[in-house]
Amino acid sequence: MQEKYIDETKQGEAFAILEKPENGKKLFLESYGCQMNFSDSEIVASILNEQGYNTTLNVEEADLILLNTCSIREKAEQTVRMRLAQFKNLKKERPNMTVGVLGCMAERLKTKFLEEEQLVDLVVGPDAYRDLPNLLKETEDGRDAINVILSKEETYADINPVRLGGNGVTAFVTITRGCDNMCTFCVVPFTRGRERSRDPHSIIEECQSLWDNGYKEITLLGQNVDSYLWYGGGPKKDFAKASEMQKLTAINFAQLLDMVAVTVPKMRIRFSTSNPHEMTEEVFRMIAKHDNICNYVHLPVQSGSDRILQLMNRQHTRQEYLDLIKKGKEIVPDISFSQDMIIGFCTETEEDHQLTMSLMREVEYDYGYMFSYSTRPGTPAHKKMEDDIPADVKQRRLAEVIALQGELSRTRMQGYVGRVHEILIEGISKKNKNQWKGRNSQNAVCVFDMKEGQKLGDIVSVFVHGNTQGTLLGETV
Repeated sequence: MQEKYIDETKQGEAFAILEKPENGKKLFLESYGCQMNFSDSEIVASILNEQGYNTTLNVEEADLILLNTCSIREKAEQTVRMRLAQFKNLKKERPNMTVGVLGCMAERLKTKFLEEEQLVDLVVGPDAYRDLPNLLKETEDGRDAINVILSKEETYADINPVRLGGNGVTAFVTITRGCDNMCTFCVVPFTRGRERSRDPHSIIEECQSLWDNGYKEITLLGQNVDSYLWYGGGPKKDFAKASEMQKLTAINFAQLLDMVAVTVPKMRIRFSTSNPHEMTEEVFRMIAKHDNICNYVHLPVQSGSDRILQLMNRQHTRQEYLDLIKKGKEIVPDISFSQDMIIGFCTETEEDHQLTMSLMREVEYDYGYMFSYSTRPGTPAHKKMEDDIPADVKQRRLAEVIALQGELSRTRMQGYVGRVHEILIEGISKKNKNQWKGRNSQNAVCVFDMKEGQKLGDIVSVFVHGNTQGTLLGETV
């Protein structure tokens, strides 16, 4: 599963960037799904910016419309299809406009968009963004264009992403791509390919550049950041073939964290997503070692039942997961955890459901991302298992899990009350234009009244005097 999720049920998000005066074409770029997709959109914008495209928030004036898509859940795909139907009508009015699909849906559905549904002119998988200039030339010649070839090497390490919109304070830095974990419910290995790690020197350079340009927080991104392994090139599965020198000088995720923390000692560092069976005690020790690594881990579990975990092909048991949580709390006493949970997976019983609920109570998550199971075509679960849990049962169990997480979140937020927290100012509160919003080290959102002299990107000391289920309420001290 993916890193800390941007809510996949919401509409896509479009961004604008500073324009190059010499560019004469307009790109409307909309992203759906996880943070990796939003990071990929920054790479796409950078490539096309060099090809004469400035981005626009006005779809009506776009010469090129691109949707960077998500296939993790059925609802995300339905949202994209509805959006494409809108663009199809717009294209009737502007026949010279090009419409394309990027990312995971492009990889999964391939020619279906072009041949059967005829919704788009361009289909580009997540490893083929460098080919966009050539593919666009094909569409200009009146041909449909497609490249969904997956790569074992592509990491886009040499491309400087254009930071799309955002707040100028926080940024994503991709460190791995792809996934080797064949969870039976998940399309990611099929849509993003095999796992590969990015050269650590390019990561360090990007982090330093972000600091030099005023950014105050980075999130190191990957489908499984803890599987990061650099030994001079090649996928992780080939490490056994590496030379003895390569093995001796190999860099794992904990070591990469150390390198980044030392290089930009005042930069806040987060990372996502961690896979339970690949996360190590060493990572927790790096969090404890460096004040600038945040005390927060997104650690998807998916179910509290060993039987369901086995059916999901998760490489951890319930007890192994709880042992990892316990170790993390011992090493970093003020750490917080969040979860991903799939409710109503194939054959899930009431006993399985209650095991999930009991695990949640034992861990005491700060928050979570909870969804009812939807079968994804092409996955092992779709091929070999029946989606046999009635929709009403799924929804009832999901409602119970969401309600429990709400209780846990409120309790966790209450635990932050009465203390001073270091909050990075990330923007203005949506509910009150006279208040700032930001997050503490544990990733809890805090709002507080503005004071003279404060500005975006400042780290300020805030005394928290109250809370809601998901927000801390404070005042600067």
